[in-house]
Amino acid sequence: MSFSITTSERKGIHLIQLHNEKEAVTAAIAIDHGAMLDALTVSWHGQSMNIIDNYEDSAAIAQTLSLSYKSSKMSPFACRIPNGQYTWKGQLFEFQNKFIDGSAIHGLLFNKPFQVKETTVTDYHCSVLMEYEYHADDPGYPFHYSCNIRYTLFPNRTLQLQTTVTNLDQQDLPMADGWHPYFTLGDTVDDYLLQFPSEGMVEFDEKLIPTGRILDYDRFNDLAKFGDTKLDNCFLLQEGQYANACQLVNPKNGLHLTISTDENYPYLQIYTPDHRKSIALENLSGAPDCFNNKMGLVLLQPGTSKQFTTHYRVDIKGNA
Repeated sequence: MSFSITTSERKGIHLIQLHNEKEAVTAAIAIDHGAMLDALTVSWHGQSMNIIDNYEDSAAIAQTLSLSYKSSKMSPFACRIPNGQYTWKGQLFEFQNKFIDGSAIHGLLFNKPFQVKETTVTDYHCSVLMEYEYHADDPGYPFHYSCNIRYTLFPNRTLQLQTTVTNLDQQDLPMADGWHPYFTLGDTVDDYLLQFPSEGMVEFDEKLIPTGRILDYDRFNDLAKFGDTKLDNCFLLQEGQYANACQLVNPKNGLHLTISTDENYPYLQIYTPDHRKSIALENLSGAPDCFNNKMGLVLLQPGTSKQFTTHYRVDIKGNA
């Protein structure tokens, strides 16, 4: 059997690892830190390479997780809510925890310890199911819900991330879902090729909050060199093109990442950090500040669930 599951510790970070020994692929998840994706390691030219820009150790997580949010699960909202405030059913709510710019950012679960509920190993895949139950801890989100995340490693260097959010409350709740991974394919992002099927770019104000307008943007509708492009922007994907929601290629070494989603992730946020050694490609169910602008806002009725799925597939051209 080529699939297996192990646990380990890397510099103080407790990990559960999904392995495909036949293709030399490992996915590692930090269950104590928001079920973040710590590694997606592939065999490349005889060496192992982690394509996830992760944290060096547990001390780095403690110091910088709330600033960079690398590979974090974003729930129950994604990106920024200005001043941490929104109005829901005529009542004003304000999140207690805020980012350095005064906004609420990237949800409430990014630093929470998830519980492993189930592990599965077959001849065709291996998976781990993790859960966090939120009990209205922040006054800005007085709702009770559960977030289940299932990581599944399939053949062909494919990792599936499936999130199920369930309303455990007696009232309707607003929500959005997303991921915040930083990918590195070696070298600098200036050398990469990028493609995603853009329907348009969400216009931001100076505080990175949507204005409500969608602007024309097609620079990367076909695979093109990233070059010196700087992005901290959100894009609406073309309907029906989610199977190829994004492609990232390093032509120097042949690494090729394909991100595919279901229809519940119609937005793609892209961010290039100043060091330009990685790029954040973030699948979102709604636009930033959707609690206020309603762009992609999900309404969950009591007892109902919604599922969000994305896949990361790595191909190695010329070295399969």
